[in-house]
Amino acid sequence: METVELSNETNLSDKELREQLQERFMARSSLLEETDKTYVDLGDTERTLGQGYYRLAKVYYDKADLENAEDYFLRALDKTIYPKDAFAMLKIYGFLIRIYSESLQEQEASRFILLAEDLVEKFGGDLGSLGAEYFYNVGMVFTYKGDFDRAIENFKLSYQKAQTENEPELIAKALFSIANACFQAEKYTEALNHVDQLKQLLNILKKGFLKGSMHMLYGNIYREMGKHAEATEHYDLSLTLLQQKNCWNLFGYILLGKGIVLKKMGEFNQALTFFKLGLNSISADYGRLRELFRSQVEDVNDSSVDLYLDRHNRVIHEKSLGTIDFKHRFVLLEILFLLAKNPGSSFNKDDLARSIWKDEYNPLIHDKLIYTSISRLRKLIEPKGGNRKYILRGKDGYTFNPRVNARFHKEDESSSKKIIGNIEISSPV
Repeated sequence: METVELSNETNLSDKELREQLQERFMARSSLLEETDKTYVDLGDTERTLGQGYYRLAKVYYDKADLENAEDYFLRALDKTIYPKDAFAMLKIYGFLIRIYSESLQEQEASRFILLAEDLVEKFGGDLGSLGAEYFYNVGMVFTYKGDFDRAIENFKLSYQKAQTENEPELIAKALFSIANACFQAEKYTEALNHVDQLKQLLNILKKGFLKGSMHMLYGNIYREMGKHAEATEHYDLSLTLLQQKNCWNLFGYILLGKGIVLKKMGEFNQALTFFKLGLNSISADYGRLRELFRSQVEDVNDSSVDLYLDRHNRVIHEKSLGTIDFKHRFVLLEILFLLAKNPGSSFNKDDLARSIWKDEYNPLIHDKLIYTSISRLRKLIEPKGGNRKYILRGKDGYTFNPRVNARFHKEDESSSKKIIGNIEISSPV
């Protein structure tokens, strides 16, 4: 029987011993007999070991163990040789940028973004011809820099060349990246069109993680478009697919997305359940995600709130009446926000005419208009029976009751909160 000798075995710590065993196992594993596109023409032990590190890093990454994933990606990177492994280097840079972005290590993320930019520029000059994979990586660099228009331009070049080169997996990644860049640029209809194309392709390709990421992106797009039922359906599909792949690094973001949808629907207690579940189940490595969950919990975790005002989505949630839609009641919403933003301050007819209708007060025009608008607003938001709770009338005009606990929707949702490197962990490398 073959034996494995470990140098100075008695002097090694448990951690060191485990790491040495992992290295030797990965170097000899039968998994390494399969050719990985990231490392081709493996000819020496060092590069074979690099492939083993890379595979192990991807396992840790999928299992949401970002600390160990970072460790083994760095080990794999150390075994690469330029220019033979240039694309492998770019791929590892991509994983590391996502890890550092998620763990809020901005300095480290920025360092690898610069390395990726330099490598793409150098490699582009050394290559004889520029193919689909090259333009895909150029698109990723522009994404890291926040230049989404140029990112989309290069992803589309990659898509076209991948079709010519008959590379269906690269076609799929390019389509996802186009859609994701459009989403980041708030071009939701265009993003949806490209995800629809990707969906058709993934009906043929068996790419479980990419399909799960696709449904998560679908959910994010529909959430921002206000299509709550569709968003929830795709979040659930994403969760099912990722469970089947035993891939957990997106689990928290799916919970966050479902919670935000519920919050936008006015289902605050259910939303809070998802936010707290996510916060309690994700690793400390997920610094960005934990910040997002804490922000959401703070936003909805107050049973004393009487009126929750969401100007962005034009909905109001009243404690006893539930969700009230203001999508086709622009003037009423403007009056409510003017008063609620200034509780205790009185607004007379002259103030309202200037602030709401941008006009000088004219009793022949504005008296009835103001009276009718305030009456309609009260009917919408005041609880039935009892005294008026929110909008009061005094000798100096109308005022919002300062004793009421009103809360305003935070605009810095996950879709608008700055992401280090403009890339999320859900985006394929």
